[in-house]
Amino acid sequence: MSILSNSVSLQDYSIYNNSLSDLDLSQKTLITTINQYSYCIAEEDAEFKNALLGSDVLLPDGMAIVSAVRLKTGEKIKKIAGADIHLHLLNNLNVKSGRCFYLGSSEGTLLKIKERLAVEFPNINVGTYSPPFKSHFSKSENKEMIDTINSFAPDVVFVGMTAPKQEKWAFHHKTQLKTKTICAIGAVFDFYAGTVERPSLFWINLRLEWFIRLIKEPKRMWRRYLYYGPVFIGYILRQKKSRLRST
Repeated sequence: MSILSNSVSLQDYSIYNNSLSDLDLSQKTLITTINQYSYCIAEEDAEFKNALLGSDVLLPDGMAIVSAVRLKTGEKIKKIAGADIHLHLLNNLNVKSGRCFYLGSSEGTLLKIKERLAVEFPNINVGTYSPPFKSHFSKSENKEMIDTINSFAPDVVFVGMTAPKQEKWAFHHKTQLKTKTICAIGAVFDFYAGTVERPSLFWINLRLEWFIRLIKEPKRMWRRYLYYGPVFIGYILRQKKSRLRST
């Protein structure tokens, strides 16, 4: 990924640093997000890191990333969550009576998403596909997903298979998908469907969304925040020390 005028650098990554309204989506665009957990996992998984680096837009979805950029570069950036880009794209699609496709999650969750969209964004035509719940897909399974998406011809494809699977899948199949925008947003499927409650704006504005998610889902979230949090800090501090030595 090259360093763009609307991006800031964090180690190998070019992270988007502008408002969502300034996004240029006139060409095919792969949008992914990065947080402290995905940063750490990418250091252990070269294929995942390559997918993040190969994204056209990489959003700072976490206060740890925002703080790391401030520490390393002195630049202030704003957190942009997956839910933020999801809502932004839906608003645009609703205005132009566009089409979007949700790939991932269960049939029940996808149905709840469609029901909510019908109320909040009635002008959007929605397609969905629930893939098999497995770590790797066969060639025939990938072909069926791609063919289903392409036959629907959406303006936007939302991919929600959890990281790092969703980013890898979107990156590997970007050129095969007949759509302008591909957006990997993971937990947003459950948030929007209401199957998992996102913390309120009160906690989000206090920058404590992570803490409330940890309290609500300790078994699933403890490793992401309590283990990988210190690991991420270690990466950033080592990089800063290395940079200071070289100056």
